[in-house]
Amino acid sequence: MSERPAVPPVVLIAEELAPSALDILSHDFDVRHVDGADRAALLPALAEADAVIVRSATQIDAEALAAGPNLKVVARAGIGLDNVDVKAATAKGVMVVNAPTSNIVTAAEHAVALLLSLARHIPKANASLKSGEWKRSAFTGVEVADKTVGVLGLGRIGVLFTQRLMAFGTTIVAYDPYVSATRAAQLGVKLVSLEELLRVSDFISVHLPKTPETLGLIGAKELQLVKPELRIVNAARGGIVDEQALADAISEGRVAGAAFDVYAKEPCTDSPLFALDQVVVTPHLGASTVEAQDKAGTAVARSVKLALDGEFVPDAVNVQAGGVVAQEIRPALPLVEKLGQVFTGLAGGLASAVTVEIRGEIAALDVAVLKLAALRGLFAPVVEEPVSYVNAPLLADERGLAVELTTTTESPDYRNLITLRGSLPDGSDVSVSGTLSGPRMVEKLTEIDGFDVDVRPQEHLAVFRYADRPGVVGQIGAALGEAGVNIGNAQVSRTEAGGEALMVVGVDSAVPADVLGRVADGIGASFARGIDLKA
Repeated sequence: MSERPAVPPVVLIAEELAPSALDILSHDFDVRHVDGADRAALLPALAEADAVIVRSATQIDAEALAAGPNLKVVARAGIGLDNVDVKAATAKGVMVVNAPTSNIVTAAEHAVALLLSLARHIPKANASLKSGEWKRSAFTGVEVADKTVGVLGLGRIGVLFTQRLMAFGTTIVAYDPYVSATRAAQLGVKLVSLEELLRVSDFISVHLPKTPETLGLIGAKELQLVKPELRIVNAARGGIVDEQALADAISEGRVAGAAFDVYAKEPCTDSPLFALDQVVVTPHLGASTVEAQDKAGTAVARSVKLALDGEFVPDAVNVQAGGVVAQEIRPALPLVEKLGQVFTGLAGGLASAVTVEIRGEIAALDVAVLKLAALRGLFAPVVEEPVSYVNAPLLADERGLAVELTTTTESPDYRNLITLRGSLPDGSDVSVSGTLSGPRMVEKLTEIDGFDVDVRPQEHLAVFRYADRPGVVGQIGAALGEAGVNIGNAQVSRTEAGGEALMVVGVDSAVPADVLGRVADGIGASFARGIDLKA
């Protein structure tokens, strides 16, 4: 731990924190307060701040970061980071931390509350009675016992929701391509396809992250498959269920009802769901309990203290990893996280086991943190909550993913080389390697599934495997061009002329799934994946 300066660092509290959180900070730091929603007061207050703690009302954007030249850490007392410009903070070397596990119980409980309120018409009955009406027969509900509940996403919140619903005597089925059947069986849950879940469920509760793959996952087409008795709960992320398509299905009697806490655009006061009596709504209250707010405040207060003391900060959400990680290893952390994300994108599901191989000079150091970075990358694209160095191993344990770290100082081709290698439940293997090149430590992918490549891991990638023959590269370029997807760079690797080839394309925007499918069909690809790396 570094020595604290004679003048204590300034910690700016921009929104209300629990007394327990303030107590953690008040002994060692100059704690100041400002109304973060008042921009005119916030910006000058940031001038002397070493750290700022916010909730959801304070915007920490590029302008705010520029107003705080001494800022070392921005802390969000909660999970979401929509109001913090993480990229701008990273560019300025400012650590961003949050409280990734503070509201998981609260969020699960709120989903249960919505489901029960929906089943028993509680909001409408309450309003009716308070208006002077006694209409018992108008609010006849349904029991939850003996019903089939479909859970979309078996992350930590999805598991907590599942455990609570089991106490009601329900049958739980779940859809989550990143959870193993073994793990689901341990929970007493049957893993099924999305189509089967839609067909058999009496209730559905959404617990998925919002990604390009999950956006609009439940739309008009999917709602044609469900029972008319179905009731849908979404307390996860807005946009996963198409609100207009669901409103139409309810109006036409094809769905019995819905309960929503999240919306495609927030704040939301005008959703097509709001006009329907069969719908229960709340204004994004999933994290709104006294306990969750206290947990979030104390968690980020501890992280701020660690950061300002120069200690390792496991809940950092950007590349700033803390003081106890060797200087030689720190530049590799963002690379390894990207390798994890590429691995997950290539796998398209959960691996049974993954080995993180470290070769070269850094293998002589303590590289245990690189295993955590790999886990963080592996899970970042597919779980609902933000992934940190703290919860990444828990996520692996919960999903039955075994991760091994191996090291050797021998690296014949690169000064340092990092490889993620794993096997999938179907017996296939996935691997991806990367290195930091030159004095500027440029990130490069060097290998994908045994094919040598030399590619920057940019935000949007597409990978195709196909039989090597003339004209394929042109076909891919033309098809992407027709879809308005601009190619920034591309590389072809092959085992031998006329053998199997792999093409990696760096594009300026995500490749839509239907476009990816058309390209794959057009070239007869044996494998096609779009991979979008999170910042």
